[in-house]
Amino acid sequence: MSDTTPTQRVAELIKDFRFAMFTTRNAQDRLVAHPLTVQESEFDGDLWFLVAKSASLTGDIERDERVGVSLSSNGSWVSLSGTAELVDDQSKIRELWSPTVEAWFTDGPEDPNVGLLKFSAESAEYWDSPGGKLASIFSFVKSKITGEPLDAENETVELP
Repeated sequence: MSDTTPTQRVAELIKDFRFAMFTTRNAQDRLVAHPLTVQESEFDGDLWFLVAKSASLTGDIERDERVGVSLSSNGSWVSLSGTAELVDDQSKIRELWSPTVEAWFTDGPEDPNVGLLKFSAESAEYWDSPGGKLASIFSFVKSKITGEPLDAENETVELP
C-alpha cells in the first residue's frame, strides 16, 4: 500500500461507486435499505443524494437521523455510518442535477418533491481486493489451494 491514509483510501474507493444502499430505521424500528444514486464522486466526509420528499426514507430520517450507507463494486466494498438530514438548498439541487435524475423528477430541479439529502459520515469500514473481479477470483482460488487467507485489504476508519 502507498502513503495513502485510511481516510484517503475510503475517498478513493467511494469515487468509483455509482449506487448506494441507504439504510434507515422505519416506524416499526426495522432496518430498511433504500437504493440511491450517489450524486458526487468527490468524498469529503459527506455524500449527497437527490430524493423524493415523499419517500419513506425521509420520514425515517425525521424519526432517527442515524443511518448507514453501503457501496460495492467489482472487488471493493465500503460501509459508512453517520447521520442524515434533508437540506433546503435549491442551488445545490441544481448543481447536482443530471439527465439521470430526470427519470424520477420529470418536472426538473424546481419540482417541489425534489429533496436534497446530506449524509455525514462518522466512520467507515472498507474491504478491497486489489485488481478487481478477476484478481478477487484468483485470490479466492489461491486461498482454497494454499489454505492461506484471502488477499484483501480491510480497515475501519473514524472520520473527522
